Amino acid sequence: MQPTAKTVRPPAVAGAFYPADAEKLTRQVDGYLAEAKARPLRPKVLVAPHAGYVYSGPIAASAYKLLEDLSPRPKRVVLLGPAHTVGFHGLALPAVDALHTPLGNVPIDEELEFKALQFPFVLDEARVHAREHSLEVHLPFLQRVLGDFTVLPLCVGHASPEEVAQVLEAVWGGPETLIVVSSDLSHYLPWSEAKALDAGTVQSILAMDVDAMDSELACGAYPLAGVLQVAKKKDLEGTLLDLRNSGDTAGDKGRVVGYAAIAFCEPGEA
Repeated sequence: MQPTAKTVRPPAVAGAFYPADAEKLTRQVDGYLAEAKARPLRPKVLVAPHAGYVYSGPIAASAYKLLEDLSPRPKRVVLLGPAHTVGFHGLALPAVDALHTPLGNVPIDEELEFKALQFPFVLDEARVHAREHSLEVHLPFLQRVLGDFTVLPLCVGHASPEEVAQVLEAVWGGPETLIVVSSDLSHYLPWSEAKALDAGTVQSILAMDVDAMDSELACGAYPLAGVLQVAKKKDLEGTLLDLRNSGDTAGDKGRVVGYAAIAFCEPGEA
């Protein structure tokens, strides 16, 4: 029997979380990047939010701004985010050859995919990714700042920090490889309460406190815990780039979602 041919994953939230028109999308992303603060950091790991762009786009841009002037720029991106639509144990790849956005296709990194699939808890499961937004919304930002790159998109289900860390160690690479963790923070609290809670969560992330990662505090707690475990082992240094919520950008202050942009750099790169 011939193996099943892989395909291109179409975008699930274009026209909802961000513009489906390429020109409008380019203008929006470039506008957020132009407003973000430039910093002389070379990140190995970025933490950035995944809501609709009108809410979290400015905060995400604070992370991706760091990549604009890097030389050389990363050519591989390991992208990890929570699974919102399908419950499962482990980590899941999308069983496709590329991910499509209105800005074009992003090829799956076949070498990193092969390494990840050596672990029995890493699945090749298209249905996990089919309607998931947590990874997709990062791609247009990456396309604008990196140009050509390959991606290893990992939806993280109920996985232990050790399982996530094992995969990361296998695909960590050097300066050619960037790790991106997709996570929002608190959900649907009043503005002042969310602000205080999120500040504490960010301090836990910067302290690389794996045990403090909780899905009530950050929806990307599972991928975050694994990344922090590796970051701590490798003596990475964390920097808070931006911390706001939807009440600060485009939403009602009575019920907000929190967003942070954080960079972790290898020693000497911060």
